[in-house]
Amino acid sequence: MKFVTTSIPNVILIEPKIYGDNRGYFWEVFSSKCFEQDGGIQFPFIQDNQSGSRKGILRGLHYQIKHPQGKLIRAIVGEVFDVAVDLRKSSPTFGKWVGYVLSAENKNQLWVPPGFAHGFYVISEWADVLYKVTDIYAPQWERTLLWNDPEIGIEWPIAADSSPVLSEKDQNGKLFSECEVFD
Repeated sequence: MKFVTTSIPNVILIEPKIYGDNRGYFWEVFSSKCFEQDGGIQFPFIQDNQSGSRKGILRGLHYQIKHPQGKLIRAIVGEVFDVAVDLRKSSPTFGKWVGYVLSAENKNQLWVPPGFAHGFYVISEWADVLYKVTDIYAPQWERTLLWNDPEIGIEWPIAADSSPVLSEKDQNGKLFSECEVFD
């Protein structure tokens, strides 16, 4: 695996090493030793989650103010634009975002550490997204940053003549200036 530092140093794009032949392919999706030694990712993963969504769905931007979760995200079917927003007040990249296309084809993963809001937009007709998390789901501490907050300025790959499909929770996300953030 290749661990690529992004413009927000703690968010890491993970590019797989694929072994293929006429039978198909093999790749090591996760190795705690490799992640710790090569990627500097030393969090225990306690749960795997999977979501399925049709084209045009936008999920996020979610975070938990207590029991913050680190997330290792990948698309196992289809293609998504995956985004992380730094909500750590003490960070030099506070309020900055990064986004990458994750797809079943490129097999890339994105490590989003605790202290970030996370979301994705479905580009393909359908996408299944699998993510490992480092802490429990605590709905009472879940918060939502408004997906299109102008202060953050995420450049979602949404056609000018369309709007994403959002849950009620995501429609009612808070502006960055109003959000609870991490120290």
